[in-house]
Formats: sequence, C-alpha cells, structure tokens
Amino acid sequence: MKRKSERRRAESRKKRCGAYSSEAEPSSDIYIEITDQLYFAILQQKIKSTADRHCFCIDEELAYENFYADFGPLNLAMFYRFCCKLTKKLKGIIFYTCGDQKKQANAAYLIGSYAVMHLNMTPEEAYDLLVSRNVTYMPFRDASFGSCMYNLNILDCLRAVHKALEFGWLNFANFDVEEYEHYERAENGDFNWIIPGKFLAFSGPHPKSKIENGYPLHAPEAYIPYFRKHNITSVIRLNKKMYDARRFTDSGFEHHDLFFIDGSTPNDSIVRKFLNICENAEGGIAVHCKAGLGRTGTLIACYMMKHYRLSAAEAIAWIRICRPGSIIGPQQNFVAEKQNSLWAEGDVFRDKMLKNERENGRVAVTRILSGVDDITINGTNKNRSCKKSDMEQYIDDEERNGLTQGDKLRALKSKRQARSSSGSLSVVVSLNAMHVRNDTAQKVRRFDIMLILFG
Repeated sequence: MKRKSERRRAESRKKRCGAYSSEAEPSSDIYIEITDQLYFAILQQKIKSTADRHCFCIDEELAYENFYADFGPLNLAMFYRFCCKLTKKLKGIIFYTCGDQKKQANAAYLIGSYAVMHLNMTPEEAYDLLVSRNVTYMPFRDASFGSCMYNLNILDCLRAVHKALEFGWLNFANFDVEEYEHYERAENGDFNWIIPGKFLAFSGPHPKSKIENGYPLHAPEAYIPYFRKHNITSVIRLNKKMYDARRFTDSGFEHHDLFFIDGSTPNDSIVRKFLNICENAEGGIAVHCKAGLGRTGTLIACYMMKHYRLSAAEAIAWIRICRPGSIIGPQQNFVAEKQNSLWAEGDVFRDKMLKNERENGRVAVTRILSGVDDITINGTNKNRSCKKSDMEQYIDDEERNGLTQGDKLRALKSKRQARSSSGSLSVVVSLNAMHVRNDTAQKVRRFDIMLILFG
C-alpha cells in the first residue's frame, strides 16, 4: 500500500509539474513541489499568475545589502516579510526566482526556512526538496574584501532557523519588523538582538555624537533609554577605548573591556572571561566592537555553542540572519575550531548546574563554575583600570595610521542605507531630544541626540 501511495504521489507531482512547464518555458526551468499547493521554481523568465495559480517573485523586492562580495542570507525582517506575503496568498502558489545564482540561493533559503517554520518540516526534509531536481546552490560567504575562507550553505541556515524556533529566539507572533528595521539603521543606533533578552550586538559608541567617514556615531547616553527599557544590565567593549566606561557605569550598567585587534580572533583567556561575564549577568548583555560585526559576532557565537550546543555553522548562520555581515575572515574558522571544545565545556557546565540544583535545591551562583578569578561582577573589572602604557596594546598599526576593518564596514553600511533612503538626514546635538521618523507609522522614539529623518 505504501508503494502504491508513493507511486500515486510521484505521478501526481509529475502531472502538475508537466502542467506548469507546458507553457513554452525553457527546458532548463525547474519546478520543485514543496506541498501539493506550493511550488518553488527556478526560471529563465518571469511568469504570470492565472485563474488557478498565483505566481510571485521577490528577486527585486527583497534585496540583500552587501558590504563587499557577501550576498546573503537575507535578514530577519526580509524573512518575516516573505512569510507574510506567502501566507496571504491563495492556494496554488508558485514562488519563483529568475535571478542569478545569488538570488537563487536567497530564494531557496527563504522557501526552505518557511517550510521549517510553517510546514513543520525538519531542515533536512526541506533541504532534500530544494535539491531534489539535482539543483545546486551557491554557498553564502562573509563580508570581507578578500577571498572566501568559509562556505555557509543553505542547510546550515535552515538548521539555524530550526534551532532558533526550538529555543524561542524566533517568534513572528511578537516580532516587530518596523522596530527591527528602524534600529538596524546607522542613524538610529545600528543594533540587533541576536538572542532576544540575552544578547544585543551594536556598533561601538563614540565620545561625542557626530558623523565620521559618513557614519553617524552615537554617544553612550544615546543607548541608555533603550537599554533600560529592555533590561540590558551589562555592556562589553571589544575594541579600543573610545569613550569613558563611567558613562555607562554611572547609569548603573556593568561595563567590561575585552580588547582584541579588529579583524582578529580572541585568545582563550578572552573567551573564558567573556563566557564568565555572560554567565553571571543578571539581565541582557550589549556587546560591541567597532562595527559590532566581527569580534562581537565571534564571541556571541562561542556562547551559543557552549550553552545551546549550536554547531559553528548554525551559530554563524543565525547571527548573520539577525545581523548581516557578522563574523568575518579568519573568525569563521576560529568559531569552527572552537566548536567541539565549547560543546564539551557546555556539557560540563550543565552537569555541574544539575548537581548543584540537586544538592542545594536551587541553581548555584554560576561564577564558581568558570574558575575565572580576575573578573568581578559589580560593575568593575581589572581591564577598565588599565594604565596608559597598557593602552598601547589596544592600538594596532592600522588603527593608529588609518581606517580599520570596522571603520570601513560602518561607512559602507551607512552609505548603502543612505542610498536606499528617500530622505535626508540632519543631526542636531541635543541631549535627551526626540528622534522622529516621518514614515507611515509616525513612530516617535527617545534618543540621546536629535536625529531627524525627513521623509
């Protein structure tokens, strides 16, 4: 009976595919059945909807904003908008792409993620459908200028989405797409939640609010109202000291310095200190480097691997879906190399936690588990009181003589967003002023400086 059922399903699929491809379309067109009412197609040219089928394409509507040679995956807001568009369609849907290999990869990632999220498919089931017609997809790459050092494939992204659903990081029922798109913009703070309530990645604050190299810089006070509202209690700085940490600590935030050179990877001591701080933080943690992409994403990925047992590829994929451009160059291979050891550390950590729960009837203070004795969890740490001579190690030759990788990435992000904006930006230095967005929602938000975007 099972064989007959499978044969009838295959014959039905063949008939439907034959019907869809009978309209004088090139023989290279590919139709993949996701469900009996939903198809994914890779076509040579656009097709029109008919009375019994709705055809749509997002090649131009949802476009990835690249830094250099990176091209995806599309961010969380675009995935959300795709899901909304698809769920509103009537039965008999063909979602298709006519784009190049990069567009095809993003389209496949979107429909595969939709299948995982809304059709309850496993990542492997969804991916098997996407490659069922012997289709291959270009792997995603990082936002560095040089040659690609690490391939991120569509299955990695689907597994990341599945893990995010499993851990409650992804829930479109309470996802505010307008807020996401607002705050990811350089002029509005340039930050994204990676794990809601736990990790927020943001671009490094500056001593004074201004525009530098085309990028709007914000003073620490600009972030404080948002941080308080969302229960962020700790700030971790990974780049050289650009602002006085007391501008956060005087407002009640813990602040920690864990510097390592822009574009490089952290040593084991920095990784341990970062994990210890995060394991002891009472609220959310805001992490930044220069652009809030490379160093920031790398250490957050380490935490995700240790405490959620994500694979390196899953961690990189999820962080990039939340904050495109994250984890760059050798940082990708570093994350992959740390995977197994962090998994082992996580297993030991959880075993100790369970043991302490059984013995004490409650979760013991986690700082006793990490064995890091040079971090205090009272708003201070030894790194913050560095002498002037110690600061020399914070400044590499590139930072001393010119723009760093973080500077370049921030400038690129600001320029591309300015091109996509229909308005102009005026900046007025005025503490605790209003930031007004003139869009259809007419939303008003508080910021440290007045940033008025005229539509």
